[in-house]
Amino acid sequence: QVQLVESGGGLVQAGGSLRLSCAASGRTFSVYVMGWFRQAPGKEREFVGGINRSIDRTYYSDSVKGRFTISRDNAKNTVYLQMNSLKPEDTAVYYCAADQGTFAISPRPEEYDYWGQGTPVTVSS
Repeated sequence: QVQLVESGGGLVQAGGSLRLSCAASGRTFSVYVMGWFRQAPGKEREFVGGINRSIDRTYYSDSVKGRFTISRDNAKNTVYLQMNSLKPEDTAVYYCAADQGTFAISPRPEEYDYWGQGTPVTVSS
């Protein structure tokens, strides 16, 4: 099993920034791809971005490209989602996910094997 623990969510004003953290533990030896997803009330879960933490390759959705950045600290077994220029439409519960046994970053939530508990992000206008 792989456990994912998120932190860093909260309330921020439009135009501000937040950094989310996702710490992985357990049997993470074959987990290279980590993804970030978000789900707003009444909407489907959507892909934000992902990282192959082995080769430091990233992939972002068009809606956040240029504003959000995913990075990793392999020594801490942690990935980060840096969110800048936040908009009210970014308000959602943000989830960290792990895709075991692949190097390809998928935007489909069905591909991911493990999920964090979610951390809420609220952007006020």
